[in-house]
Formats: sequence, C-alpha cells, structure tokens
Amino acid sequence: AEAFVRQLAWRDFYSQVLYHRPESSWSNYRGGSVAWNRDDEGFAAWTSGLTGFPVVDAGMRQLAETGWMHNRARMITASFLTKDLMIDWRRGARWFLSSLTDGDVANNQLGWQWVAGTGTDTNPTRIFNPTIQSKRFDPTGAYIRRWVSELADVEDAEVHDPSPLTRASTGYPLPIVDHREAIRSYKEARGFKV
Repeated sequence: AEAFVRQLAWRDFYSQVLYHRPESSWSNYRGGSVAWNRDDEGFAAWTSGLTGFPVVDAGMRQLAETGWMHNRARMITASFLTKDLMIDWRRGARWFLSSLTDGDVANNQLGWQWVAGTGTDTNPTRIFNPTIQSKRFDPTGAYIRRWVSELADVEDAEVHDPSPLTRASTGYPLPIVDHREAIRSYKEARGFKV
C-alpha cells in the first residue's frame, strides 16, 4: 500500500508542477541545455526493442504490444535512451505518449526528466544499469522470456546478458552500445569526473 500511495503522491506532485510551470512539459524544468545525440539508428533500435539489452527490449516490446509498461521498466528504458544513447528525453517522452494507453503529460514528461536529470529532482548521475536492474528485479528472467521470444529458452544465468554465441544461435542482436563506455562518454559530455 505504501508504494501505491507513493506513486499517487508523485502523480499529484507532477500535476501541480505542470499546472504552475506548463512549459516544463517540453522544456527542462531546471533550464539549461544538454548536448543530446541525434542517433536515429539507436532510437529506431530502442523503439523496436532491438538494443541487445534484454530488459530494455522486453519493456519496449511490451509497450508496442500492449500500450503499457511497468514503472520499473519505464525507468530502465528511459535511462538507457537518455544515458546510454544520450538521446533527448523529449524524443522518448513523445514515443511513450504515442504508445501508452495510460499516457499522462505531467507524469510522463516529468518522469522522463527525473530519469534524464533535467527535472525537479535534478540528478544527472542517476543511471540505471539495465543488466543489474534486470538481475535484481527479475532474477529468473521471466519478464524477458515473456517479451523477448528469442530468449525464451535461454538459461537463467545468461538471460540477462546472453553470450555472443547464444545471441547468434537465437537471432538476438548484440548490444548496440557498450554500457560502460556509453556511460563514460555520457559523464564526460556532462562534465563529470570519470
């Protein structure tokens, strides 16, 4: 019950923020600018659920098929787009709004900014490692197996980050970025110590 109340509080908070600062629906709440990448191939892989990161792809495929995604998956996929690919949060927010059956401008836009580090809780170093998140919140890989059919029969130990051989044999793509390198580049671009 506490988690539910917490989510209602966030929803109410974001509605109040948007009421008082309507420009924050498409502008960084804290102002300033970020040098985002214009990576159309990366964005296409993300929207198609073909990034090579199983939990990210599971979330994006679930969204495409059902018009819904659990909040944890929303945060992981948003972090991947804004931190690993350094693509502007607004592109992701537009995609979500066009795909979600429960799309709400205040909750969606300000949630994206929370992950991107441009919103009311400005923390640009908040980064979700997709593999660690996947292992922590879905240890057996049930979520991945349900939405990423290529990995339905992969062993638990490999489902979160399949080997190149497993990827080749199942037809699942290699990762489109190296997470560690991508985050190093992100931090350098944002002026943080690496």
